[in-house]
Amino acid sequence: MVAIGSVGCAASSKADNETARQYLSGKGIDDAVQWDFFCTAGHRSGEWATIPVPSCWDAKGFGTLAYGRPPRGETAPNEQGKYRHKFNVPPKWKDRALMLVFEGSMTDTQAWVNGQSAGPVHQGSFYRFKYDISKLVKYGEENLLEVTVDKESANASINGAERRADYWNFGGIFRPVYLEARPSQHVDRVAIDARADGQFSMDVYATGTADADIVEAQIIDSTGKPVGERFSQKLWNGQAKLSTTVASPQQWTAETPQLYHVAVSLVRGQQTLHRLQQRFGFRTIELRAGDGVYVNGQRVILKGTNRHTFWPTEGRASSEAMSRLDIALMKEMNNNSVRMSHYPPDEHFLDLCDEMGLYVLDELAGWSKSYDTPTGQRLIEQMVTRDVNHPSILFWDNGNENGWNTAIDDDFAKWDPQNRKVLHPWAKFRGTDTKHYPPYDMVVERSKGPDVFFPTEFQHALFDGGGGVSLQDYWNVLRTGKASAGGFIWAFVDETMKRPDQNGKMDGAGNQAPDGIVGPYREKEASFYAVKEIWSPIVVTRDSAGEISVENRYDFTNTDQCTFTWQLRKFSGPIEAKTGFTVLAEKQIAAPAIAPHASGALKLDLPSDTRDADALAVRVNDPNGLELWTWVWPITSGTNKRPEQLVGTAPIAAREDADAITVTTGDLSLAFSKQTGYLSSVKTAGKTMSLGNGPRLAVGEAKISGIEHGARDGAYLVNVSYTGNMQSVQWRIHASGWVELSYAYNLIGKYDFFGVGFDLPEQSIKSMKWLGSGPFRVWKNRLEGGALGVWENTYNNTMSGYNQWVYPEFKGFYAGVRWMRLETTDGPITVALDDPSLYVQVLRPEFPDNPKAFSPTTAATRPVSAGSRLSANAWALFPDAGFSILHGIAPMGTKFNIGQQLGPQGQQNVANGEYRGTVRFFFGELPGGGR
Repeated sequence: MVAIGSVGCAASSKADNETARQYLSGKGIDDAVQWDFFCTAGHRSGEWATIPVPSCWDAKGFGTLAYGRPPRGETAPNEQGKYRHKFNVPPKWKDRALMLVFEGSMTDTQAWVNGQSAGPVHQGSFYRFKYDISKLVKYGEENLLEVTVDKESANASINGAERRADYWNFGGIFRPVYLEARPSQHVDRVAIDARADGQFSMDVYATGTADADIVEAQIIDSTGKPVGERFSQKLWNGQAKLSTTVASPQQWTAETPQLYHVAVSLVRGQQTLHRLQQRFGFRTIELRAGDGVYVNGQRVILKGTNRHTFWPTEGRASSEAMSRLDIALMKEMNNNSVRMSHYPPDEHFLDLCDEMGLYVLDELAGWSKSYDTPTGQRLIEQMVTRDVNHPSILFWDNGNENGWNTAIDDDFAKWDPQNRKVLHPWAKFRGTDTKHYPPYDMVVERSKGPDVFFPTEFQHALFDGGGGVSLQDYWNVLRTGKASAGGFIWAFVDETMKRPDQNGKMDGAGNQAPDGIVGPYREKEASFYAVKEIWSPIVVTRDSAGEISVENRYDFTNTDQCTFTWQLRKFSGPIEAKTGFTVLAEKQIAAPAIAPHASGALKLDLPSDTRDADALAVRVNDPNGLELWTWVWPITSGTNKRPEQLVGTAPIAAREDADAITVTTGDLSLAFSKQTGYLSSVKTAGKTMSLGNGPRLAVGEAKISGIEHGARDGAYLVNVSYTGNMQSVQWRIHASGWVELSYAYNLIGKYDFFGVGFDLPEQSIKSMKWLGSGPFRVWKNRLEGGALGVWENTYNNTMSGYNQWVYPEFKGFYAGVRWMRLETTDGPITVALDDPSLYVQVLRPEFPDNPKAFSPTTAATRPVSAGSRLSANAWALFPDAGFSILHGIAPMGTKFNIGQQLGPQGQQNVANGEYRGTVRFFFGELPGGGR
């Protein structure tokens, strides 16, 4: 549970001419208030109980929890929830306008106060609505609020827009409920248009203005100081339009979220009848035809994710702490934008986007079907009048994927003096192209224009696919295309419910809900770090000569506002208990002054002697101290060093029989098959080790043509020759116990993977530690996101986004490995590689399997293996081996695209001749001193 400090529900203390608020519910899930509750059907139905408000009743074990569209022939659950809650109203509010406000309720909601109807049924789940109950309450006495909520709406278009969708459906009062008391003559709302050049205008709408005559305003900066002079305008029919100009205002952007307030007063003569403050930011949004999205005259590239409001034990109910957590994770991932999918969020989420700096696409619900025109018009008014003053909002989305009613496209502008552009996410509309899940070739073409191109969904992150997979290829185009403006990854979070009706089972609805870069409890998946690296607004590179270059991809921030720090690092060895590194030296250096979209050099001022160090790291922090990324490079070949091969004194002996050649030294015994040339068994100290039956080719043919053995240069050699793709294998057994494998093979063509492998039974593996890129596994098209270091991982069988949510996943491909220590039930096996460009495969990951799940026809272009159906295209091929050393590894797909559709990184590996490798093994505990 996300924690936030408790907030009481007593009436707030305000001056008589200010708005006062009294919460009847909690402000969020962290301080929810118990109400009486009755559910008419499903679990825990038919009797009165209590329920926290706000909440989704299905998440609390009432009714029937269901995902999206009901299966063919079935109807959607449609229980009704009945709520009761007693409350008191302060006597001093008697002459005020008293509103009962609901921030959101699923779905059709009707309220009674003291047995009298508060007003008509409200239809539409994600929108603020309110009732004037001034004449219904008893002031200074106890009052009874009764609310009835129908999960399904009586309006079929609302069910189509909000509930026949690819996400969980819930029921209940899931956002706060409160009383709001204002003077009888009061300002109802304001709508602000504040431009980057300081031009400010504000529409003011007042209610009950019997004799109020003037609206006055004063702009206030973030320190509370007045900016400029007060300005005013006469009321006309309860409305006024005020304007002024501020000289050189601090401009709002996602990089510089500078905010102001405007204090608004409704005045009669010399008396202030009502006053309020509204927060806003000075900024100008433009959509330049055939060019891009501009903020304050600067072209910006949107680096976004799609966010559902979701927590596995709460459903759609939220809190300010949850919103802050999600935005902090997005900022950590170097996002600068977010799309509200597929409904307007809690207002505190938008407040925090304003404060913390994210560009927002705010969306009217309509997953693939639209509201009817009267309903859509009403809900647009409720949405826009609530959200209009948030500077973070760049665009309004009229639904999603054909879920728009074109008759209401122009209704947004009725309530928005900024006249923000309206999008049809996935379609071409009014100069924008927001195509969903475009293959790479389409991205290349559409980034050329003529419409401004930014896919509002791409890189579908089902399981371990999408997200950072092939993002580098896509981003190279989306960042630089003539008419491109970035894009929004689907999605931020796995929507996996902890089902109260199934003993807490975690349920992602098959392959429909686990689409996130983070898990349901915000567990960071591998793509989180890949996205973070690729989307870093500062990019640091080191060339072959050791020169450091800096590219500034910020839109508004100079690099001299960031912090640059280098470290010299020394890595631990395989027999040392610790992981990570030791810092030998560290220094924060003067940040270079590089303007946005420019490049320059970085002078590190390193010590003259770095021989003891294994790696150089450069970390860049943003102006707020948040890490953008840390780049780690090997300093010398010393970083590639394998564990030392101590000179041994144990005698080496060999024997041969009809089946095998067996070589022994000390406690080590190795047997090699004379039929295949493979290592057939390993024994150390009388125990049989689990590695064997290799090296065999991952792809290609190998037929043994000869085998010979003998002592040479203090070691014992077993040489095997082959016909076919495998050419030769040499085993060199040292008296120290180290065993050196050298091999060569020839391969021509395109393959998902190639190299050599061994059997390694899964049940024998306990953990592994390695020096290389980590801590996550890689795919051919997701090599980003790791760092050179010493890492350790305990065995798990996590299927990303499907079970366990234990990260990093254990099984898979690993990059940049210098050495690896495998802990097995038979003892440790240490492996050292001369060439860190090779990949290591540890076991074979499983992929979720469900024969009824979606499997697009594009998958037919690659072999379909067991487990590929539920995974759609979010799976990869692996060699039939438990441990492999590979020159090429497989790409990963997304839910809708195979790897080859995702760009250059996703193509199969091209083998073009001879390949060689050298690997060293030590079976058992390394002798002391062998780092």
